[in-house]
Amino acid sequence: MHTGIFSDVDLLAEGRHQSWLSIPWSVDRSPYYQIKIPIIRLRRGSGPRLLLMAGNHGDEYEGNIALFQLARQLDTASIQGEITILPMLNAPAVLAGRRRSPLDDGNLNRAFPGDPAGTPTGRLAHFLEHVLMPAHDVVLDLHSGGTSMAHLPTSLIERQGDEAHYRRMLQLMLSLGMPYGFIAENGADAPTSMAAAARAGAIGLSGEFGGGGTVTPETMAATRSAIDNLLLATGVVAEPVLSKTVLRAKTRLLRLTSHAQAIYATRPGWFEPAQLPGDTVERGQVAGYYHDFNRPEEAEQVLTFGVAGVVLSQRLHAMSQSGDCLVQVAVPYDTEHDERNVGMA
Repeated sequence: MHTGIFSDVDLLAEGRHQSWLSIPWSVDRSPYYQIKIPIIRLRRGSGPRLLLMAGNHGDEYEGNIALFQLARQLDTASIQGEITILPMLNAPAVLAGRRRSPLDDGNLNRAFPGDPAGTPTGRLAHFLEHVLMPAHDVVLDLHSGGTSMAHLPTSLIERQGDEAHYRRMLQLMLSLGMPYGFIAENGADAPTSMAAAARAGAIGLSGEFGGGGTVTPETMAATRSAIDNLLLATGVVAEPVLSKTVLRAKTRLLRLTSHAQAIYATRPGWFEPAQLPGDTVERGQVAGYYHDFNRPEEAEQVLTFGVAGVVLSQRLHAMSQSGDCLVQVAVPYDTEHDERNVGMA
C-alpha cells in the first residue's frame, strides 16, 4: 500500500534498528525535499509490542526529552518483545516550536485517519493508523499543555472499543502511576491518536505531563516514571530504564461531561486567573477576572465556575481573543462500575 511515506525499518527484524520515516514534500529551496522523522526500533523474540510517541504537537517537550533518552539507554538484550520509538513524531512542528506543522498548518491529533495522498500531516496520520499502530499492542502518545496552557499532570485514555478492550486500557492507564487520570469520550470516529489506536486494534494511552512550552524537574520525573511503569506493567522490561525509583500514585479519575465545565473568552481581553490547575473548586466560585484595557472606565468582568470539580487546564497567556479557552474543570469519574471490572482497590 502506498502511504506517502518511505522507510527502511523492518518491523519483523530482530535487534536494534535506527532510521527515518521520510515524507517527500517539495519546497521552494529544495524540490526533492523529504521530511525526516527519527524512528528507533528494538525487537527481541516474542512478547508485548509497544509504540511510544512524542511530539504529536510540536510545543510539548517532556515526551521528546524522555523518549530520546529511552532510545539511547535501551538495550535489546534487556527487553522481551518489541518497542518502537518515535521521539519527534511531528518533526516539522517540533523543530519550529509550534503546535501545528508549519508546512501545512496541520494538527496531527485532529488528522486521523489521514490521507496517503494528502499533505504531510495527513500522510503521517495515515501511516500511523494503517501501518504502525496495527503492528503494536499498546500505543503511548505523550502530550503536555503546550505553549499556551498549563495542564494538571494526568494520564489519559478515551473510552474506546468493547468492554474487554476498555478494561485493559483502564488497567494500563492506572499502571502509569499518575495522581490523576482523565477519561475522554470522543467517540469511535474521533480524529485523535487514541481513537486511531483503537481502530487499529491497539490499546491507546496518553497523558498531559506539563505545559507552558517548558519542562520542570517534577514534570520530567513524572514522564520518565510513567514510561518505566508502562514498560514494567506490560512485561517488556524487568527493571526501570529511565528512573532510579518509579513513582506510583493512586490515580484519581476525572472526566469532562459538558461545555459548562469550560470558560471561554467571548471578546478580546486579558485573563487574570484566581485558581491554579489541581485546585478543587465549587460551582459559582470565582475562576478569574477578564480585563479590557481598551475600556479603562469599565470594571473587570468576574468569571465564575459553572460546575464543581478540579481545575484541569488553564490559559497561560493573559492576552486572549474571542473563542480562547480560559479554564477547564474536570469532575470526578463515577468509578463504581469500572472498579468492579478492573479489580481496583
